[in-house]
Amino acid sequence: MPLVTSTEMFKKAYDGGYAVGAFNVNNMEIVQGITEAAKEVNAPLILQVSKGARAYANHTYLVKLVEAATIECPNIPIVLHLDHGPDFETCKSCIDGGFTSVMIDASSKPFAENIEITKKVVEYAHDHGVVVEAELGTLAGVEDEVKVSAEDSSYTHPEEVEEFVSKTGCDSLAIAIGTSHGAYKFTAAQCTRNEKGILVPPPLRFDVLEEVSKRLPGFPIVLHGSSSVPQEYVKMINENGGKMPDAVGIPEEQLRKAATLSVCKINIDSDLRLAMTGTIRQFFNEHPDKFDPREYLKPARANIKELVKHKLINVLGCAGKA
Repeated sequence: MPLVTSTEMFKKAYDGGYAVGAFNVNNMEIVQGITEAAKEVNAPLILQVSKGARAYANHTYLVKLVEAATIECPNIPIVLHLDHGPDFETCKSCIDGGFTSVMIDASSKPFAENIEITKKVVEYAHDHGVVVEAELGTLAGVEDEVKVSAEDSSYTHPEEVEEFVSKTGCDSLAIAIGTSHGAYKFTAAQCTRNEKGILVPPPLRFDVLEEVSKRLPGFPIVLHGSSSVPQEYVKMINENGGKMPDAVGIPEEQLRKAATLSVCKINIDSDLRLAMTGTIRQFFNEHPDKFDPREYLKPARANIKELVKHKLINVLGCAGKA
């Protein structure tokens, strides 16, 4: 089937108590691993492209890779989404260039300016049959060109959401309830250690999510910065020459809980990069004489596929929902 918007996808997710996985893509192997997993478990998908990914791989290559995925997976609904669009011009370029969904991230701007910028994107997108995600509240962490210090982050204020959605006309809303971008989401000082000495991050602010849901009944909510930073891949990286001490992510059980509420889209990025990097590091450590990219990218793709299958089934709950 051709690329779709997230409108019907989110309605089904909201009513069904699950979330759709939004996975950031940068190259062919990542696209293949994600879509092959979704095809096997019959799950809907959102494939995301960031400003950094467009700069790295080129807009046209990424669009064509995702279009190829729709041909190889004809029964899986797939959305092509711009992640963290920084301005109207970037969003317009993606709308004009084949994307079916865009995010305008003006969350760092004052409230009134955020509304003004978001409304402008919404009007253009809706005129072209494209849906828009906006953001209120600011997540800490680093993801591509999005860099926010812990001091500059802020939780979403529930009392603002009704006015924001009403005035902008956005189709979904990303909120800040304690998730964070990147693999280093929290400092050691922000965490506690369990009996095994493993860092445990502070819990998500479900009270904020529940209050937002009361004020926006039936409206799809989005969580960014929701990678769980699987420790098996952190360990794999560290055992094969890497240095990633104290990398910690969002516990999967908290994401599963969010998916049963009003959260219809959960963004996952760092987990895939960790799986790819860990697998490639291990491959070269075990096969120092190898040099063919096909040989080391094949197991990396396979591990991405297995990781995504786990997320779709056990964390997002969207397996069988395509």
